Amino acid sequence: MDGERARRGVEAVQSWQDGDWQVRAITAGGAVKTYRCPGCEQEIPPGTAHLVAWPADGRGDLTDRRHWHSGCWRARDRRAPNIQRSRSAPRYG
Repeated sequence: MDGERARRGVEAVQSWQDGDWQVRAITAGGAVKTYRCPGCEQEIPPGTAHLVAWPADGRGDLTDRRHWHSGCWRARDRRAPNIQRSRSAPRYG
């Protein structure tokens, strides 16, 4: 495997309740900037191993890619969607 491919990771297609997803594992040295995980809304700092996922239907583009913590990706079918709240919003339903 060449260095560029090792840095980018290897793609695989995964089937979930919401469809098929192209998923690429990013190695610890492969990430060069900070991303925000859509599963937990926490930052993924540079140098942290994580996953990149995008729809496998071929209709998406680079803006459809999302960077996820590996655990958040595996747990996404068991979680309720994260709701963005303002700092002054109440935390109860």
